[in-house]
Amino acid sequence: MTVIGITGPTGAGKTTVLNVLTGLGAVVVDCDRVYHELLSTSRPMLDELRAQFGNGIFDEYGDLRRKELGAIVFREQKALDRLNAITHRYVVQWVDEWLSQAESEGQPAAALDAIALWESGLGKRCHITVAVTAPEEVRVRRIVAREGISEAYARLRLSAQRPSVYFETRCDYILNNDGDRSRIEAQALKLFTSIILGEEI
Repeated sequence: MTVIGITGPTGAGKTTVLNVLTGLGAVVVDCDRVYHELLSTSRPMLDELRAQFGNGIFDEYGDLRRKELGAIVFREQKALDRLNAITHRYVVQWVDEWLSQAESEGQPAAALDAIALWESGLGKRCHITVAVTAPEEVRVRRIVAREGISEAYARLRLSAQRPSVYFETRCDYILNNDGDRSRIEAQALKLFTSIILGEEI
């Protein structure tokens, strides 16, 4: 089973690329969604977060107060590093089990959608990595339309993230999305057909 890592900055169009992969028979996992689910369901992970950040990040029912946790970790880089050291480990464990299951089912390919592909260590699980990037103006327009936020806030979010070059210099392949959906779909289809099926189109 070929494991493909898909990464890139917010608003670059990773979903379009992942849909092409799904169409070729690959199974896809959204690692950010896994992370958010574990924040609600993984008692061992939550216990580690309590030990690290205190009872104040939980409500009276024992549920995580994400805003309180965010207020701590986004104020201090060392706190964010401690959070990631805990949560990345549990996400990787979940993904390892998922990959094992996918392989036992005879899946031809699996894709990991992970913006923190390298920071989490998930990149080491991949046979091939692909960066999906796009010009900043394209990303801003896409985020504004998708999330209904202001252009100013969209730009603020992008400025807080790693630049496209960070992903481009670490991945095996680059898919640059200029905003033309049919073009990026054609590029992705050509690349993944070659990778998964060993065929040129």
